[in-house]
Amino acid sequence: MSSQPIVVPGGEHRPHSEAHSVPVGGSADAFKTMTPPNVSRSFSRLSAMGEGSQKVDNSSDKSLDSCKLTRKESYKAQRKNYRMEKKRVANELLSSFKDPTVIVMSDWLKVRGTLKSWTKLWCILKPGLLLLYKSPKTKSNHWVGTVLLNTCQVIERPSKKDGFCFKLFHPLEQSIWAPRGPENETIGAVMQPLPTSYLIFRAPSQAAGKCWLDALELSLRCSSLIVRSTSVLPRTLPHDTTTTHETQWSEADYEKHFDDHEYDTHQVVTLDPVYTSHTDLDDISQPENGVAADAEISVSDSESEGSAKEDQSEPITETPYTSNENEVLGAAGEVVAELQEEQKSLIWFLLKQVRPGMDLSKVVLPTFVLEPRSFLEKLADSYYHADILSQAVLEDDAFTRMKTVVKWYLSGFYKKPQGLKKPYNPLLGETFRCYWQHPNGSRTFYLAEQLSHHPPISGFYVTNRQDGFTISATIIAKSKFYGNSTSAVLDGVAILTMLPRGEDYTMTIPYAHCKGLLMGTLSMELGGKVNIICEKTGYHSELEFKLKPFLGGAELMNQVVGRIRLGKETLATISGYWDGQISITDKRTGQENAFFNPTPEIRKNRLKKYTVPMEYQGPWESEKLWHAVTLAIDNDDQFAATQAKTQLEEAQRERAKERKILGQEWVPKYFVQDIITGNWVYRHADVRPWDPRNDVVQYEENYIVRTKTRHKTPIMRTGSIVSTEPQSQIPLLQAESRSSLSVLKSSKRQLSNNMPLTEPAHDSGSSSAEAHTDSSQSLGKRRRSTARIIDIIKEVEHQMLEHGEKLNRIQHIVEQVAKKQREYAELQHNKNLFKSFLDVVFILIIVFFTFYFANIWIRDSNKG
Repeated sequence: MSSQPIVVPGGEHRPHSEAHSVPVGGSADAFKTMTPPNVSRSFSRLSAMGEGSQKVDNSSDKSLDSCKLTRKESYKAQRKNYRMEKKRVANELLSSFKDPTVIVMSDWLKVRGTLKSWTKLWCILKPGLLLLYKSPKTKSNHWVGTVLLNTCQVIERPSKKDGFCFKLFHPLEQSIWAPRGPENETIGAVMQPLPTSYLIFRAPSQAAGKCWLDALELSLRCSSLIVRSTSVLPRTLPHDTTTTHETQWSEADYEKHFDDHEYDTHQVVTLDPVYTSHTDLDDISQPENGVAADAEISVSDSESEGSAKEDQSEPITETPYTSNENEVLGAAGEVVAELQEEQKSLIWFLLKQVRPGMDLSKVVLPTFVLEPRSFLEKLADSYYHADILSQAVLEDDAFTRMKTVVKWYLSGFYKKPQGLKKPYNPLLGETFRCYWQHPNGSRTFYLAEQLSHHPPISGFYVTNRQDGFTISATIIAKSKFYGNSTSAVLDGVAILTMLPRGEDYTMTIPYAHCKGLLMGTLSMELGGKVNIICEKTGYHSELEFKLKPFLGGAELMNQVVGRIRLGKETLATISGYWDGQISITDKRTGQENAFFNPTPEIRKNRLKKYTVPMEYQGPWESEKLWHAVTLAIDNDDQFAATQAKTQLEEAQRERAKERKILGQEWVPKYFVQDIITGNWVYRHADVRPWDPRNDVVQYEENYIVRTKTRHKTPIMRTGSIVSTEPQSQIPLLQAESRSSLSVLKSSKRQLSNNMPLTEPAHDSGSSSAEAHTDSSQSLGKRRRSTARIIDIIKEVEHQMLEHGEKLNRIQHIVEQVAKKQREYAELQHNKNLFKSFLDVVFILIIVFFTFYFANIWIRDSNKG
């Protein structure tokens, strides 16, 4: 590089090389170490500005331009070396990954899960890696997870049990898991969840544990040999022997570098000594140089890192929501309605078409009895106080958790329409979504879909992983006519899952009873018995919604009573009104306390509901689908409402006819039926407990609830600590739904034709390859899962055949034993008969001889 003249104070010109020359010797080295050249230049410029304001010559600008150019070329060389090193490290890691001969140690170890229960896993230790399998067969479906050892530390852990215990952990409590397995697996085998930042192992003996510790230390040292630093350039690169300002980073470069690697405000980022030994700060008196260099580096970064899979600053794309202020709250007390003469005539016309005990699901009701919203939206009324569930998850006492769950359950009934109204019957394929904002920033999402029309089956899914709960339910709507009254029965079981605790609360729903159709006042109330059961803790709540008796006042309206039990012991009783004040009494102390009361303050401070604006809704969303009917009802135009409602229903019938002609079955878009239990479950359900170190925020897009994460961790199919057994043994879809056998047959037919159980168009939300999403599965994964289901079904069928043969053998043995018992009994009976016969003959002989000798004795005595 040619030296350029630089103007110094006093008008003297010196060559560029002399401007930065320092004395030779140790003092020079010390000076160079303590005061970087750039900083000394900045001080000289500042002193020059204090003495006079002389202008820099044009040659100085050319010198700066050449410096920038050289700095850019040097940075490109660094980037090239960085890419080469990165490729080398990746190749080394991949070779150790796939080479079956590169194994440090492999054996069975017990691993402690999140629930502090132990699972036996086959562990394979490689340089820098620890692979976990369910069996020595290292297949994809047996892979559990892969631990990256380069960030881990190992320590012996004391234990009271037999064996040797040690802990593998991340010092900063970050994730130790690799995002994928050896064969590019993304979903691990079915088992209990494992911790994110540590693993606790147990070896069968002290000697085996020591061997594992030595092997882990060896593997950790092997992983440390992989050099990831790119700060030291090769000796063949130009300008590597001198440390000048052309190869240094600016302060903005350092800030940008650490901003890219900083995930949250609580994390501490320190400067690597490798960087500090070869770098110094740029000229602080010329910020424009730093800005220009920063821009050049940003361009280079974007070019070289364009294929990166993770970007923490990537914004999430979610559905827009707005606050819903149009909420209608009916008054407490009896719900009555006064009908006009025209409306009464319509009611009489409908009553002539029905008979007592008839199902009213196919009867078309007049529009004046309709509430201007869908039944799917009405099912969401129970979640305005979902913050009570958030509180229940935090309770440590099981009895308190059950009380809080019952409190939340009773808080969802006071919201009712003004007057006697019935919501729209949802059309097949209709959907609805909304969420409630919690004070802590979390959100409770509600997603519902109409799954069947005859019988009318609705499914919904509620999730708030951040607060630790999900709810899944399938509702079958029925209606019965009893002459002067009718009842709307909601069959089905809703399952509330507390994710951090692994507890399932099953609950039923009361029925709505409408009376006064023929005589009396037309009114509506709730009735029936409700059970809330937690099998894990053993607590059981019974609630009874009482109907008003024939002879009774207003104080007997809308009553609810109940009790909370543990086994056969009653711990508390509940009494009050489901639309008013409810009290709870502790049976041990006899103290009565207020349980829930929907006061005006409570109604004002309840959670705010957010819905999707009309312009962002799809054609099958409830509000947009029924918009014409709702608009006509709001305008009190019953004729227009009837016409719009008839058009929707006729279009639905036409679609059903077309599917019948084509031999097609309706496939729900967001719910899938469990082929074993018959329950409908949300396709993209994520029931893993919330990890505050990894999970950032939960959001919804296109009816898929996702979670933005900081790191990709192996997602287990049973990621929650909930049991892998079926959540409920009570089938929701009884006589009206397809049996499990028919579902199995239909699924086999579809799989034999190489068709997935779901439509491909419904799989657009799969995002397992993205960095910050976690829930939806791709079509390929779904096919693999269906193949596993088929294998499981075949195995179950084989076991059923074996059990059938065993039952036949047992039945044959039982029949043989019964036959022998009958023969033995018959033989004993014959023996008893023969013995009785001999006894009778013996007695007769004795009697005969007795009479004979008596006659002889009498005759002899008479002769004498």
